[in-house]
Amino acid sequence: MPKVSSKEDIERESKRVISALYGNVSDFRVNETFQIPEKGPREAWDVQVNFMRDDLKYTVDLEIQEKDGQVTNARLLDTKTPL
Repeated sequence: MPKVSSKEDIERESKRVISALYGNVSDFRVNETFQIPEKGPREAWDVQVNFMRDDLKYTVDLEIQEKDGQVTNARLLDTKTPL
């Protein structure tokens, strides 16, 4: 798997993971990105994404390893019906 170090890499890998977990989604957007750990050499990315599926808005948190793009944690933060 490719190294994930740029904004474009993070978006590409996040879309790939969300498609694998949730199937066809729309309005995909990377909301926030933080490095892990906060201080010292970066090992991974904490990425929060938003997307729409079946008329619901999802917010999902992903932990993506920088060296190989492996996702070590994915959790659903929120699901809501948009106004």
